[in-house]
Amino acid sequence: MGNKVIKKYLTELLSKDKREDGRTLDSYRDIKIEVNPIIRANGSAKVTIGKTEVLVGVKLDVGEPFPDTPNQGVLISNAELLPLASPKFESGPPRPPAIELARVVDRGIRESKMIDLEKLCIKEKEKVWMVFIDIYPLNDDGNLFDASALGALIALKNAKMPKYDEKEEKVIYEELTKEYLPLTEEPVLCTFYKIGSSIFLDANKKEENEIDCRISIAVTKKNTIAAMQKGEFGTFTEKEINSLIEKAIQKSKELRKFIK
Repeated sequence: MGNKVIKKYLTELLSKDKREDGRTLDSYRDIKIEVNPIIRANGSAKVTIGKTEVLVGVKLDVGEPFPDTPNQGVLISNAELLPLASPKFESGPPRPPAIELARVVDRGIRESKMIDLEKLCIKEKEKVWMVFIDIYPLNDDGNLFDASALGALIALKNAKMPKYDEKEEKVIYEELTKEYLPLTEEPVLCTFYKIGSSIFLDANKKEENEIDCRISIAVTKKNTIAAMQKGEFGTFTEKEINSLIEKAIQKSKELRKFIK
């Protein structure tokens, strides 16, 4: 539940195109990237946006394909919102915020066809590679969506395939090959937040606590929209959404430099 005094203060500040930390409405906080910090993962990344920190790991295993896609690998995304990252998070089964975070990140990857899942088929109807993306916020100071999506993207790009013994039909997890995941895209997520009539990028936690709504837009390398997800109860007009799509395309170019 928001604070009326803080919301009024932020509404008035944003209406003057100002923010407490001195940023413009369409600016990200400082971004830092650490590649492959998790030794035992096939690929991993730590993303820091301002004081928000997220660790993302990618793990590969072999399993059965889904019945409706017998010749395709499997993608599964999961987010763990632990008390370590915020006093609002609780231990136990995934709650709606964790499920939403994982789904938004997953949707951008899945709908952009980032991973060529058909190339992850080992034996049709029987064995395929399964790609697990695990998202672990270490500190939640707002905008976990963009930090998690960027972390997942970098972790996937740096993920190496483990050795698979075809004769024994088993994975040798300790032995990584030089082969990377078959990737075809680079979906970048940009999340915009709205308080009153003001729309801004990359909310910190103080701002995020008072928002009316938000929208996350996943942009491909070809500047097409792979996915969109709206959150909270407020609304965006058609004109605002069209404008935000154009802004997302521009800001995705700024974020894409961190992928290299």
